[in-house]
Amino acid sequence: MRALICREFGPWEQLSLGTLDDPSPGEGEILIDVRAAGVNFPDLLIVQGKYQVLPPLPFVPGAEGAGVVSEVGQGVTRFEIGDPVVAVGTGLIGSFAEKMVVAESAAVPVPKGMDFETGAGISITYATSYYALKQRARLAEGETLLVLGAAGGVGLAAVELGKEMGARVIAAVSSQDKLDAARAAGADLGINYSEEPLKQRVKELTEGRGADVIYDPVGGDYSEQAFRAAAWEGRHLVIGFATGDIPRIPLNLALLKGASIVGVFWGSWVEREPEASAQNLRELTEMFEKGVLRPLISTYPLDRYLEAFRALAERRARGKLVLLPG
Repeated sequence: MRALICREFGPWEQLSLGTLDDPSPGEGEILIDVRAAGVNFPDLLIVQGKYQVLPPLPFVPGAEGAGVVSEVGQGVTRFEIGDPVVAVGTGLIGSFAEKMVVAESAAVPVPKGMDFETGAGISITYATSYYALKQRARLAEGETLLVLGAAGGVGLAAVELGKEMGARVIAAVSSQDKLDAARAAGADLGINYSEEPLKQRVKELTEGRGADVIYDPVGGDYSEQAFRAAAWEGRHLVIGFATGDIPRIPLNLALLKGASIVGVFWGSWVEREPEASAQNLRELTEMFEKGVLRPLISTYPLDRYLEAFRALAERRARGKLVLLPG
């Protein structure tokens, strides 16, 4: 099979396209002919050796994909050959190839009416955002949700899910075109933090009260500014650090606001609570089938992976980036 291969940790420019033997499914696993594969920020970290957990070398990066089941291992009961599925790769790797093996429990049927390109972009972004808002923040109807990086893959997912959960959503982004994308996804209000002071504008838009929940995949200086605009008993969700800088928020702010800084590690939660994760995925599938969620997808052929990686690293992406291995 054709695959993108990481032979040593380092810059993603060192990745190479090559040929590997086709994998085979073991007990409880399925083999998928990959039609599309989602690109996520952790993919960049993994190939650089900067992620929390690192796979043994060499490996095929890519955490999620969509395609058709082409072989099933012993004991598989939920899928048959020919079934269209969306899946998360074992160890968050394996999808940037023509074929990938995953555990049966890591796959769900493609939602009705959804193409593979869209399917490849929903597993991690929407599952992470839903877990963050539902389980970690316990976002309630009528609360104000501030989404940083609101035009990226997880950001747009958070905007859509926040609206579906009944929140008033403020999208915070770095340019006007990103603001337009966030508003198209349903954001009620917007802040261009490259031109406006983030803390002050949040306070103004909430009449001094602040944001009940802050969804933060950005990090850097924006995290502290956002946390300073949190409401009493606000919850600041730590999703990631797209700026590359890990913030050092003064803990006295948490004390003064009665606020919480809440970590969101979706991958670890899935391993610890697979039944709850499966229920979240079922609920997300229902939302997609009802047309409530409409992912914004940009596709690239596999041999243009560098363009996709650069767009993600430089925060130029609008919505979810997807590679096409075929």
